[in-house]
Amino acid sequence: MNFRTLTLEQFRNYEKENFAFDPSVNLICGENGQGKTNLLEAVSACSTMRLFRTAQKKEGLRFGADHAFIQAEFTVNQRDIALELRLSRMKAMEIYKNGVRQRRQADVQGLIKTVLFCPEDLTLVRAGAAARRRFLDTALCQLRPNYARYLEEYHRLHEHKTRILRDSEQKPSLLSMWEDFSLRMARFGAQIIRYRAYYCKKLLDHAATVHADIAPQEKLSGVYQTVSSITDPFAEAKQIENQLIDHVFRHKAAEIAAKSCLSGPHKDDLILLLDGRSAAAYGSQGQVRTCTLSLKLAERELFFFEDGEYPVLLLDDVLSELDRRRQDFVLNRIADGQVMITCCEDGISQKLRAGAVFQIKNGKII
Repeated sequence: MNFRTLTLEQFRNYEKENFAFDPSVNLICGENGQGKTNLLEAVSACSTMRLFRTAQKKEGLRFGADHAFIQAEFTVNQRDIALELRLSRMKAMEIYKNGVRQRRQADVQGLIKTVLFCPEDLTLVRAGAAARRRFLDTALCQLRPNYARYLEEYHRLHEHKTRILRDSEQKPSLLSMWEDFSLRMARFGAQIIRYRAYYCKKLLDHAATVHADIAPQEKLSGVYQTVSSITDPFAEAKQIENQLIDHVFRHKAAEIAAKSCLSGPHKDDLILLLDGRSAAAYGSQGQVRTCTLSLKLAERELFFFEDGEYPVLLLDDVLSELDRRRQDFVLNRIADGQVMITCCEDGISQKLRAGAVFQIKNGKII
């Protein structure tokens, strides 16, 4: 799978620009603040249906603009597909596939798959649990369209239930809806937990293999951590659902007192271990970065095993954050598939036989 063309109009700092990509390596060069990351953000959005630097899609609009357009042509399994994302300051994003408007984001999410690696990801191991959940969700939403629908509905229910709990002191009658929302969250939450459990198992297996190549003296492992009452996250969804229901009803008084949803997959985490010890607590900076590299490259491998094609790999100035040994480790593992790399330094281009090189300045190709 690969992107053939991309047109950006009124997106971030791009007024209007057209890109024709090479199916192998594309090097995107320029000084900081010129639009290199903006380009990768647009590419990523065509896969994930979101902007990776903000939850508000309207923030992708160029300053002073009311509308923005991301138009992409790409090839997946030898099929040519045209996708258009229309961003607006006043309404939700509209999505068109081959000229036909799509009703739901989940219907096109992961149509073409991308794996993004940016400097912020190097803090993934030590970041809060929310960052690791987002890492898992981004991959699973591309791999499993049903997961994206379950997650969207769960978040909607969680938001409503949180509002009920928060406002219940002034309006006690709102608590009459607590049971209904709890039951529905358990139903969708059970599906989310199963998907995450199976994905984490595969991810950790592949990450351990990748990690052993760069740090054979250490063993990377991990644990998927979910609601404490779940005895088996790989069990049938109905069993998990019943355990979630039992858990939340036993903690009803605590939830009402805390005015928040105290348990559920919105609290999940992926605990990473080096030789059986917490990588976040005991790992050095180099060890933590190696763990993150292993996770990202393992994610790419899982996409390949799923589709028989490598996802588009987006490396956003991450190589400059790595020492020479880790740079070489990454570059040696991206020989196949389409790659887009942003960089400020000339040294990277000497290590790559780039099929296309783009020099970006003030949102324009120069």
